[in-house]
Amino acid sequence: MHKIAIGSDHRGVKIKGRLIQSLTSAGFEMFDAGTEGEEAVDYPDFASAVALRVSRGECDRGILICGTGIGMSIAANKFPGVRAASCYDEVMVEISRRHNDVNVLCLPGDMIGDRPVDDLVLMWLQTDFDGGRHESRLHKISLIENDHAQKNTSTSDPLS
Repeated sequence: MHKIAIGSDHRGVKIKGRLIQSLTSAGFEMFDAGTEGEEAVDYPDFASAVALRVSRGECDRGILICGTGIGMSIAANKFPGVRAASCYDEVMVEISRRHNDVNVLCLPGDMIGDRPVDDLVLMWLQTDFDGGRHESRLHKISLIENDHAQKNTSTSDPLS
């Protein structure tokens, strides 16, 4: 069973609590990276806490919730090996896994409405990566990530 890191800002805290309960009941091991209340907080702090655990291999997958999922996705994608995507329906959830091997799901706390978020998350957790032609595309993304990391550690002009 997967170990899942989950985090949210103030706009996703209610959904986060609900997901922790339903995923724990489904047998998943959960790591709660916060936040705990509805007082305004900065989403990059929680995106970092989840993405770092996924990047290091401490957790198999991550789930992040903010108002739109976009800010969390941007922040999480700064970590090596993290492939985060903001998804809000069944098609996006399934394709994010099958074609992109997304390992951090970013959900829109303000826009999901009454849709069964638990079902979306379970679909994402249970969908396998297709591999094949998609594997070579992910390899190219890794090369871009590695090339960028090497340029950032060198003393030369990063735009050269």
